[in-house]
Amino acid sequence: MNLPWKHTLEFAGFHLLDGEYQPLEANEKGHLWSRQLGLYLGIHEGLLRYFTPEGKLVFTPEETAERLAAKLRELNIDPETI
Repeated sequence: MNLPWKHTLEFAGFHLLDGEYQPLEANEKGHLWSRQLGLYLGIHEGLLRYFTPEGKLVFTPEETAERLAAKLRELNIDPETI
């Protein structure tokens, strides 16, 4: 199937000002600030992700669980038993 659009990693954001949408300016990393969320939005490994105001990636719940399970295994604790 030939799709009429091209997939890119480009995205845009806008905010409403005096009844008109104005484009958001990207920072040096290409991230856009969301005042409502208090987070940046940007591309990480081909996906749109959240970043903290300091620029650190916000982990998904799945990533957080995986990191916790890995840490427990480092401590010789089987995460399946707790």
